[in-house]
Amino acid sequence: MADKERFGRLGKTAMLEAGTTAWRVERADRVALLVDMDPYLTAAEAAMRQARRSIWFLNWAFDPDTPLTPEGPNGEAERMGAFLKRLAAEQPDLDIRILCWDAPLPVAGVQRFFPWRSRRFFKDSRVDFRLDKTAPIGAAHHQKVVVIDDALAFCGSCDIGPDRWDTPDHKFPDPRRLPPGGGKRCYDCRHEIMTMVDGEAARGLGQLFRDRWERATEQTLPSPPDEATTPWPDHVKPDLIGAPVAIARTQAPWRDQPEIREGEAATLAGIAAAKRTLYLENQYFASPIVAEALAQRLEEADGPEIMLVSTQHSPSWFDQMTMDKTRSNFLKRLEESDRHGRLFACAPVTEGGETIIVHAKLMIVDDRYVRLGSSNMNNRSEGFDTECDLIIDAGEAEGDGEACVAVFRQRLIAHWLGVEETVVAKAVDAQGLIGGVRGLEATTRRLRPLKSQALGALAGFIAKHHLGDPIAGGDSLRPWRRPTLMRRKLAEQVAALEAARAPAPDMPEDADALE
Repeated sequence: MADKERFGRLGKTAMLEAGTTAWRVERADRVALLVDMDPYLTAAEAAMRQARRSIWFLNWAFDPDTPLTPEGPNGEAERMGAFLKRLAAEQPDLDIRILCWDAPLPVAGVQRFFPWRSRRFFKDSRVDFRLDKTAPIGAAHHQKVVVIDDALAFCGSCDIGPDRWDTPDHKFPDPRRLPPGGGKRCYDCRHEIMTMVDGEAARGLGQLFRDRWERATEQTLPSPPDEATTPWPDHVKPDLIGAPVAIARTQAPWRDQPEIREGEAATLAGIAAAKRTLYLENQYFASPIVAEALAQRLEEADGPEIMLVSTQHSPSWFDQMTMDKTRSNFLKRLEESDRHGRLFACAPVTEGGETIIVHAKLMIVDDRYVRLGSSNMNNRSEGFDTECDLIIDAGEAEGDGEACVAVFRQRLIAHWLGVEETVVAKAVDAQGLIGGVRGLEATTRRLRPLKSQALGALAGFIAKHHLGDPIAGGDSLRPWRRPTLMRRKLAEQVAALEAARAPAPDMPEDADALE
């Protein structure tokens, strides 16, 4: 299917549609939305202790020194690597596998050389640690998934690294965030989001792991048996019951594996579907395709309010020179389109004004859809890196799922502002999303506005060519081709948005008619 035809369908495509915005759509008996690393790791540890057959990890980075609990029974941190080795030794029938990106030296060097440190740590243990090289040059395996017994799974933004751990309080300094080995300065505060699902949704993520493992190792893992029990942690209360969950993938073409852009399709479908509000948290806002889709919604007289949350500036020098410069152009496009005053882009800080790194990848559409996973809103996450995202339809969940989504968004905003959730709820009910948040921010000063900036010659060149941010395999080593490819994709996107606003009879009802 041509890009123009594919994009043209999205305005009339459900966010959960197998074959377009998703690989498959499954039911989760329970869904829990976990804010920040401490609640996630606490739940993961409890679930892994109940594992009967298997514990499988897919990660961009995996560092065995990651604190599972920062204060163990002896007052010392419980480390992820030691925990997994102990589980494997105590339960000989437990199958523990870790598939991690084989990161190149420049990346691994600023992440404590995690590929080689982990491989050395697990050598001669029962934990099967492998490095995945099955990607084009320059592409990353960026998925963050844990599957336990094919019955419970986690998916979201969290890698396994010692600098990732934080609580929703985002205290700084916090002695629990000191580097292993006697570092004296705390790691920066960091915000993550993971979701925990069971039922068929977890089995689907188990199949995702099997597919990746087979490509990387040429080993076929057996199909899962029917599991009567689920290792759901007793202390975790589900946010949603009986919700449809779509699994969306991104994958660059490489050898015999096809290109997959389900995540990009889900992003554009979500932007098109919003009626009242779009709430987005992301590490990078750099994709001109996403910027154009958001700008078109801002230009509508009755379009949705749009709130963007990101880091004030990237922690690494390379990302400051690349992603941050491109984000300025992204914001400029939105600011020019915000003729109705429905945009608020901001960066959170701690109570003391310290930066909080926003590493979450989240979209909440109205009070109905929650899309989260590993995908950033940049070019490479739309078609070059390997990604996995979940889209949850709260409107089809049991009970009042949409009220649960509204509470989740209030929880996130409240934790940014350092206020109670009820305060956020009252402000948003009275003044709308943007008006309510702006009013509270004026008092707390915890959400700093993000604005576009004038770019100099070098920064403008970097932003124009999206250096470090390939669109697909065809331009990864040819950045001079990127502006031309981007102009073509933007033209397709504009045509797609116009088609999306056309009356329904103008679009073929049968998807096969577009082939």
